[in-house]
Amino acid sequence: MLANLLSGVFQGPVYPVNPNRNSVRGVRAYPTVHDIPDELDLAVVAVPAEEIKSVLDDCMAKGVKGLVVLTAGFSETGPAGFHAERDLVDAARRHGMRVVGPSALGIANSDPAVSLNATLAPVLPGRGRVGFFCQSGPLGAAILAEAAARKLGLSTFVSAGNRADVSGNDLLQYWDTDPDTDVVLLYLETFGNPRKFSRIARRVARTKPVVAVSSGRNAANVPVSGLERSVERDLFAQAGIVQVDTIAELFDCAMLLAYQPLPDGPRLAVIGNSAALGWLAVDAARGEGLEVGEPTDLGPQAEPADYLTAVASAMDSAEVDAVIVIFAPPVPAAVTAFAEAIRAGAQDGSKPVLTTFVADHGMPNLLTVRGAGGIVDRGSIPSYPDPERAARALARVRRYAAWRTRPASLVVRPDGLEVARARELVEQWMSRDPDGEWLGDLEAAELLACYGIRVVEFRETRDPESAVAAAAELGYPVAAKATGEMWRSRPDFTGVRLDLWRDTAVRRAYTDLAELTGNAVVHIQKMATKGVGCVLRVQDDPSFGSVIGFGLSGTIIDLLGDRAYRALPLTEAEAVELIDAPRAAPLLDGQAGSGRTIGEPVDKKALAALAQRISALCDDLPEVRELSVEPVLASPEGAAILYARVRIGPEPSRFDIGPRRLV
Repeated sequence: MLANLLSGVFQGPVYPVNPNRNSVRGVRAYPTVHDIPDELDLAVVAVPAEEIKSVLDDCMAKGVKGLVVLTAGFSETGPAGFHAERDLVDAARRHGMRVVGPSALGIANSDPAVSLNATLAPVLPGRGRVGFFCQSGPLGAAILAEAAARKLGLSTFVSAGNRADVSGNDLLQYWDTDPDTDVVLLYLETFGNPRKFSRIARRVARTKPVVAVSSGRNAANVPVSGLERSVERDLFAQAGIVQVDTIAELFDCAMLLAYQPLPDGPRLAVIGNSAALGWLAVDAARGEGLEVGEPTDLGPQAEPADYLTAVASAMDSAEVDAVIVIFAPPVPAAVTAFAEAIRAGAQDGSKPVLTTFVADHGMPNLLTVRGAGGIVDRGSIPSYPDPERAARALARVRRYAAWRTRPASLVVRPDGLEVARARELVEQWMSRDPDGEWLGDLEAAELLACYGIRVVEFRETRDPESAVAAAAELGYPVAAKATGEMWRSRPDFTGVRLDLWRDTAVRRAYTDLAELTGNAVVHIQKMATKGVGCVLRVQDDPSFGSVIGFGLSGTIIDLLGDRAYRALPLTEAEAVELIDAPRAAPLLDGQAGSGRTIGEPVDKKALAALAQRISALCDDLPEVRELSVEPVLASPEGAAILYARVRIGPEPSRFDIGPRRLV
């Protein structure tokens, strides 16, 4: 660490602290921080964990405002380490100090006025306009080496280790207003405050691209499931985050975002001297949703002038939004003239240009535009090892560009909410069991009614005569339904009797269901308008907190996992997008694929309005830990809820319950 500080061009003084040495690497050392005669801004700590407290006391007495703790041995070691870590942060905050770490790799700032390399990394990238945040120290060192190899310049870098204090949310807010950062890269292992992360990322992404890769582990530090991956994908997309699956893809997108403009549309031109590679690019692009015709094949004998003409033509075309250029000489040849031709053809700079240039990886010197101080500047053309990776990076960036052009939507509160009454009910039920419980069916309906969410009217009955009386009160036709999850969720409808028009039918239905289930409680419910079965659920995600999911109901749909997810609260636009997001959503429009019409379109506005009311309920009442309405029968007349379940419990005090570092 000290060697990195001294070997760089750091613009401030460096004071080694070592009680056993008069100097370190030729620089005068001091016994304690308190003995340093000058004011200090930052302290970098690399002492055994048991000595941290005395160092912290010294730093607080000296008025140090920032602490980077490289030392390990805190929350990652167990409960005792966790408590020591919290004590460290609590003491620092009381004195206005921020802490990076523990178990941090360090921080770096390439601003010429600072030029700080306070990291343990052996290699640091050059100056640029990309901010990078990660947690794991060893992984951070590898990431920095990869960025340097690709010639991706960084503005700032933070490896926060356990994230006891400074987190990715803090860095996002910093980069949001940092004039030296244009692109944000995140390697996330867990999420501390998921709702805050979503809110901040959504704001930052409106002006600066945010690219994120997660480690594949959730807040409980166990491998995530396919469901959690689906939730993560949808929530990242909702916030405008460019989500990638690997470090390589992270840098593929970063190289494009840092040095090329965003595409205005999905139309792609592919130019090259290899038909095979050209078609690989076309197939990959089409698979990612880009629009592309046949590649422009210049042939293996293509000259630099051919590239210049083809690239310039694509840049001038009103039918092209982005260009991938492939240069793969069949035999070893001088490449400088070809690079100059590609740069000259792309000099307009209004459309993104990507290359596979002799299978180079990163930013080839021949395609680099140098700015002040020799830094890699915008207009430089990145190269990818193969055209498929170029196409995938472009497709992700295109989706982000499309998200950014959408007008920002607001969270709108529905009318007619009885918030005070709902809170009174929840407090009353929580007093029965402070640990929480599933509400009864009538209680769940009562709570939902406070937010204008009406379950189709039903009665709980316990004998044949009360069932007949309930049917008469509700009005025929009615349905009789067994109670209990096993009977409600059966795909063969064994626990349901529908379209009962007479007293005798109701008596028989009650008797059959009570005998079948061994449960005297049977619901009599007014028949609803038939429609497409849907489900809306709010659930606790281990990493993201409460999320709302929507899909069509049914066992097959459940097995396929065709659900869409969004973070709460929902904006108006997000509620509409949620209803259209599942792959089976065309059924709501009366379509079954291949242009086949199978019925009238349902009232999707009613479904979106229902999602907004559920969002408002869960946002106002944090004690609602789970909620589901299933099935919801969507028809041209509206959305009828047949059944609802609600679980209440204490609000989690800490979403991120696992060690904040990669194990």
